[in-house]
Amino acid sequence: MKVTLKNSNSLFLLFLFLSFGCKPATENTFEPLSVDQLAQAQETFKEPGIKNRRFKHADLQPLIEKHKDAFEVNVLGESVEGRTISSLDWGSGQTKVMLWSQMHGNESTATMSLFDLFNFLKASGDEYDDLRELLKTSLSIKFIPLINPDGAEQFKRRNALDIDLNRDAISQISPEAVILKNARDTFEPEFGFNLHDQQIYYNVGNTPKQATISVLAPAYNEAREINEVRRRAMQTIVGMNEVLQQVIPGQVGQYDDSFEPRAFGDNIQKWGTSTILIESGGYLGDPDKQYIRQLNFMIILNALHQIATQGYTNYTEEQYFAIPDNSIQLVDLIIHELQVPVGDKYYPVDLAIRRRDSSAGESYYERGTVDDLGDMQVYFGMEEVDATGHKLKIGEIFPQEFENVSAINEAEALELLKQGYLAVKVKSFEAGELHQLPILVLGEKDDFDSGWQTGSNPNFFLEKDGRNAFAVVNGYLINLNEPTEQTFMQRVY
Repeated sequence: MKVTLKNSNSLFLLFLFLSFGCKPATENTFEPLSVDQLAQAQETFKEPGIKNRRFKHADLQPLIEKHKDAFEVNVLGESVEGRTISSLDWGSGQTKVMLWSQMHGNESTATMSLFDLFNFLKASGDEYDDLRELLKTSLSIKFIPLINPDGAEQFKRRNALDIDLNRDAISQISPEAVILKNARDTFEPEFGFNLHDQQIYYNVGNTPKQATISVLAPAYNEAREINEVRRRAMQTIVGMNEVLQQVIPGQVGQYDDSFEPRAFGDNIQKWGTSTILIESGGYLGDPDKQYIRQLNFMIILNALHQIATQGYTNYTEEQYFAIPDNSIQLVDLIIHELQVPVGDKYYPVDLAIRRRDSSAGESYYERGTVDDLGDMQVYFGMEEVDATGHKLKIGEIFPQEFENVSAINEAEALELLKQGYLAVKVKSFEAGELHQLPILVLGEKDDFDSGWQTGSNPNFFLEKDGRNAFAVVNGYLINLNEPTEQTFMQRVY
């Protein structure tokens, strides 16, 4: 469990001060939930049927079925390709809350969290019973965990019509958009949660800190005015941010609130539902977003508690605007002052490299790309290296072929890199086969790309005084003198 506090005494005092305050829902009696208890609840009730962020409609159906005894489950309609879109309703209170996730098919972090939350709400006989009773009697909650099942099938953003559902709130060309609009109009929630993922390259303000979570109370008009509906969303976000600052300090950004007249979040705010956008970004060492899954669970449960107790009224819009804006200045790797050859001369440039996901059947790999070069001082690298005095050098392919990928191990791959080989060849492999070796793996008749210009796949050595000091393999930096443990996500080319 990742709960970052300075010491055990701090945790003990925080636990005493922030213990569950399940008091009647009256103003000024709100006590925030303990960060420790929120995190522990997610660990306890984490849905074991979802182990990674790539899953499909069929994977979720048995998980929905198992909750029919505790939730009212309804099929709201079907997607373009005929997959069902279901809602799960829970609670009998007067205040209505609606949460919808995975409008974009490859934005699945919050969906995982919702299934953890279903397990939590369904359980009983533990220290959370008072909280469950408070939520159940104060709130009526409608969950729509997967709005875009066709996009999820291919783990892509858009639906089967190639429409961005978050730009279809007005025209409602897509059946999925019609379903979401009808659900909102029929249920008439007072609060709504619009759950998304954002690029991992967002940072907070003009700092190198990754925006692990970004939040927004969307504007409902071009002037970005604040009425009571939008203000409630802002106040609730402040309480969520209080939780996040205790576990990921400085890693929460405010998403751009420019009005988008076609977007669901903006329009649902306009239609009278206090709408809260949660964007799940990146967190170092969490490529499959399992820690961010926990953070979503924590802040959603915290927000539901705020709404049930009206605790959000203790916060102000000024506190909301104090949350720094996010930006998109992060890259995976910056190589500073690398000498690159043009003709018979060398020029010092900074290279900014990003590694983006690419699909490979049911799984995925990363492909590095030179995003920009020159003076990169406005960017922040999640990894940076000073290459002053180093020249770019193209690597070679090891002449001996291996039988298959499993015939070479990590230690052998590193040794080949030290000898100046960037790639090996294998006699047999499956199409799209993945591996985690720190070297390029090619088929018998294949070659590899190597370049430093924008758009190139970065595969080369950094040479100094006639020796290779670093290797860059598919955008991954490897210190040949002191290799560090890291995860390589590659495929056979």
